Amino acid sequence: MKRVATIVLGLGLASCSGDDSGGGSGGAASGGSAGSGGSASGGGAGNGGANGGSAGAAGSSGASGAAGSGGSEPWVDPLAGIGAVEKVAGGFSFTEGPVWFAATGKLYFTDIPASRIHELTPPSSVSIFREPSGQANGLGVDAAGLLVTCEHQGRRVSRTESGGSVTAVAATYQGKALNSPNDVIAKKDGTLYFTDPPYGGNPNELGFQGVFRVDPSGTLHLVSDDMFRPNGIALSPDEKILYVTDSEQSFLRRYDVGSDGVPSGAKKFVDTSPTPDGMAVNQQGDLFVSTQAGVEVYKADGTKLGVIPVAEQPSNCTFGGADGKTLYVTARKSLYRVALGVPGLP
Repeated sequence: MKRVATIVLGLGLASCSGDDSGGGSGGAASGGSAGSGGSASGGGAGNGGANGGSAGAAGSSGASGAAGSGGSEPWVDPLAGIGAVEKVAGGFSFTEGPVWFAATGKLYFTDIPASRIHELTPPSSVSIFREPSGQANGLGVDAAGLLVTCEHQGRRVSRTESGGSVTAVAATYQGKALNSPNDVIAKKDGTLYFTDPPYGGNPNELGFQGVFRVDPSGTLHLVSDDMFRPNGIALSPDEKILYVTDSEQSFLRRYDVGSDGVPSGAKKFVDTSPTPDGMAVNQQGDLFVSTQAGVEVYKADGTKLGVIPVAEQPSNCTFGGADGKTLYVTARKSLYRVALGVPGLP
């Protein structure tokens, strides 16, 4: 997941998720899932849905209800009045890690195989922000407003200091190299959570694919070692729930987050379409999950509201724009956007 944030560097970003650079686009797929964080076996997968489509598949529920973890305001259907899905830019190798930088009104996203971080000046001006990037995938911003990057090639989570130097936040666990840090999310108290699947193609020294926590002191802790392909990661608006997707087993897990930042009580939240990947959360706690079917939307209680179809299979999404109501979607070789009625997290 990604957060809309103001970064103190002139490069601010917020978090995102990521995966392998395989997979196809367009059309339905049969056989094994592939592409963004897909199964280790199986064929290529595509994503249905016409370019420029509006919310489709399972129709959006019009029922009102409590905002759950999003707060006490009356719940509003986040798909009501949705705009058309627009292609912003294309021609990339494999896009990931979208994040909105509120201070400058720009969006940042990654191209993993090209080892680049790109900068979008709306509506459609794209330039290279950083190259090489260590095959950056997920991007985040820590409590100090500094850029945090998940690096496939570097096998680490790094932070860009205010002077521009890049330092390692986490690179090893119990003396063994991380697999391929994928997605990261930051808590307001300085805690970082990230996923570590094997999509970077590096040797698996750990013997598992983990979910990790870096506490405010900088100490690395293991949250989970029992997921097949932990991928996207996100926090609820009140930061009391941590969400993690498993791209291999196609479900979304949730944890309760204690006041000390320690996740506990892991349980399945919802089953999704194949290859769930990066996520975004709006201000009322609704989840937007990138999957083979498109961007699936769920209420904070797990009710599925619908699917936003995208012409290429999504890998990640984040909220941005001046009002926070534009959902940017990275999808294979392109970047898309769609206007929504409920803003994302500030």
